[in-house]
Amino acid sequence: MDTNVLVGGYSGDARYQNDAECLHYLYSLAGKRLYISSLSVAQLISTFQKRKSNEEIINIVRDLQHRFIIIDFTNNDINAAIAATGDDIEDNVQYVLAKKQKCRIIITNNYKDYRAFQSVQVFKPTNVRRIPK
Repeated sequence: MDTNVLVGGYSGDARYQNDAECLHYLYSLAGKRLYISSLSVAQLISTFQKRKSNEEIINIVRDLQHRFIIIDFTNNDINAAIAATGDDIEDNVQYVLAKKQKCRIIITNNYKDYRAFQSVQVFKPTNVRRIPK
């Protein structure tokens, strides 16, 4: 799961209803492992720092910890991301971590930034229901 979907889904903003619906669908999938990176958690915290209270942010982070396996990234992962062919280094990090966990699908609103990575399927939040229950 890319950061932008998490931020949209937890924003409470009606403009990001697709992201929230995507998360609810994923949370309903039995037996599927869901992954996010520790980078995504840090970015979400940073994004919400000016828009939400610390208590709200803590509750969101606890919910993420409950629902996702959070992948830490290392210096080797950063170096692999820098060497990757994608144009967006943050998305390169997400891709490297997805491959590290053998993820088959990445969900993102930045579909174009993942086109260079042929070894994973990329879904927009509006298409996530194609993942079978």
